[in-house]
Amino acid sequence: MSIATAEELTGMKEASEAVAVTLREMRAYAQPGMSTLELDQYGRKMLEGFGAKSAPALTYNFPGYTCISVNEEFAHGIPATHKILKEGDLINIDVSAELNGFWADNGGSFVLGNDIHGHQRLVDASKAILEKAIKNIKGGVYVRDIGHLIETAASKEGYRVIRNLTGHGVGRSLHEAPHEIANFRDKHNRTRFRKNSVVAVETFIATTSTMANTGADGWTLTGNRGGFVAQHEHTIVITDGIPMILTEKNEIWN
Repeated sequence: MSIATAEELTGMKEASEAVAVTLREMRAYAQPGMSTLELDQYGRKMLEGFGAKSAPALTYNFPGYTCISVNEEFAHGIPATHKILKEGDLINIDVSAELNGFWADNGGSFVLGNDIHGHQRLVDASKAILEKAIKNIKGGVYVRDIGHLIETAASKEGYRVIRNLTGHGVGRSLHEAPHEIANFRDKHNRTRFRKNSVVAVETFIATTSTMANTGADGWTLTGNRGGFVAQHEHTIVITDGIPMILTEKNEIWN
């Protein structure tokens, strides 16, 4: 969407606060021995406290309130009682929701407890690359140029990017134009970022894979070459300068 009024900006800020605080608190609540279903139910209560509704449940009838992916799962992990979190797990939580007609999206990967499996470097790279990408977005910039920035930065750190998972426009629905804010330079994409528009920018930084494949459950994504991925995502409003980060309360850069 494009922000045209103060009321629209307020609506987007409120929806973004709901998903950002929920993500932050879910990350703090997670602990070894907990099931991903228990963590998801905590997220559900947080969203309900804001009066917000789960976007994936509303839009896609997703079997959970948030997406929780663990270790080799890249995205869209289904919360379940049999998925028990362990020390050192690489966890990704993606929270998106609707509130009063406005939709916001954010996500973040983190290591649970001690980094016994060496995932923290990947997580840190994803965070830093997202921050660099967002700082370079403003009205008139080509979407493909930001994709090139992300892929180049990942390569310098020895990583790859997932080519079929992208950021997107957001605001009056979960996915809007621009529909693909890719993590690589898509030469066919001539779209430019537009001032006052709202987008969800996200990194998908991978150790070995370049594509995500859908599993037998119809939801969970894993890599075409295995390995791990770290994702971080903010909903932002594009300006003539540094974007306004609506989901800053998720504290993914802390």
